[in-house]
Amino acid sequence: MTSFELAVAINLFRFESGAALATVVGVLIEVPVMLLVVTAVNASKRWYEAGSHA
Repeated sequence: MTSFELAVAINLFRFESGAALATVVGVLIEVPVMLLVVTAVNASKRWYEAGSHA
């Protein structure tokens, strides 16, 4: 999400709105969670590849 998208969401829904809160918090939660998932998958890559040589 760019700063422009954030500004539009806040302008359209105001700070008191649940939609603006979900827009801001959703991105702040989604990015770190996805980075953790990618890190976990990359760390277990050898484990998956070892099981595929059956």
